[in-house]
Amino acid sequence: MSVLNKRNALLGWAVWNMSKRVAKQKAKSAATRDDSSLPNKSALAAVIAALGGAVWFLRRRAGADES
Repeated sequence: MSVLNKRNALLGWAVWNMSKRVAKQKAKSAATRDDSSLPNKSALAAVIAALGGAVWFLRRRAGADES
């Protein structure tokens, strides 16, 4: 009897698919939070960067008019 036959291949395939499904569920449950009120950090950083750039631009532009 060989180690690799159709029955063992099918059993291995089924175990692999089930383990992937369980891993995905665990990852999804670990990634979800109950704190839905927290802001999106990347969006918040983008807004702050945009405001900083606008302030820098306006201050530089206002300084160029005075000289």
